[in-house]
Amino acid sequence: MFTFGELIVILVVVGIVAGIVSTAAGLASLVSYPVLLALPPVTANVTNTVGLVFTSFGAVPASRRELRGHGQELKTLIPLTLVGSIVGAILLFIIPAATFAKVVPFFILIAGILVLIPRHIHIKQPGEIVVTPKWMTALAWLGIFLVGAYTGYFGAAGGVLMLSILSFTSAAPFVVYNAQKNLALGLANIVSAVVYGLQTPIQWRYVLPLGIGFLIGGSLGPRIVRHLPARLLKIVIGIGALGLAASLFKSAYGL
Repeated sequence: MFTFGELIVILVVVGIVAGIVSTAAGLASLVSYPVLLALPPVTANVTNTVGLVFTSFGAVPASRRELRGHGQELKTLIPLTLVGSIVGAILLFIIPAATFAKVVPFFILIAGILVLIPRHIHIKQPGEIVVTPKWMTALAWLGIFLVGAYTGYFGAAGGVLMLSILSFTSAAPFVVYNAQKNLALGLANIVSAVVYGLQTPIQWRYVLPLGIGFLIGGSLGPRIVRHLPARLLKIVIGIGALGLAASLFKSAYGL
């Protein structure tokens, strides 16, 4: 059993690692959730989500280079994600977590597979116009909204779900749409944290040390992504998602 001081140190270290993994791969919960399993499910989810708010404070300033010049995409991505996150955060206190837990592994499994599928897409050049079929646009918008709702409700591997959609819809390089994912989900986590705060007490003694780690890790993640091959990152993300899906399948269905 850890003392409170030891637990604080562990949460900071875990937060740093999870912050890096979150901003580079969207799999923060793969690192942070196991540490929070001793808490009740809703408390663990709230603690993790509120802590993740600090990740965006580190990641967004570190990603200014990638975000510059992509305001048009963000005008669609951010509102859809935020509206979805509000819906999801409210549903957390309405729908039993056990019900949703049986569906989540399938989401993450599909996301992991989609990320691993090689795609030879045309990278949009400055000033170039890329025409996307309307049905694909509508489907992408629905997917982004659902990822926002998922992030507000549960959150684990929400970044992978968003990356799997953007990898099929974005004409930008991985490093760019990964930065967009960090900004959109960071704002979604802020909105979700506000909704959570109105519904349940927040355990700040756990959130703050975890958040400090998330802040440090979040500032390092985008810098690391710049220097790693996109394909390698996608393989790591996909394998990590499949591992998380297997773990959640086991816990949800008692396999």
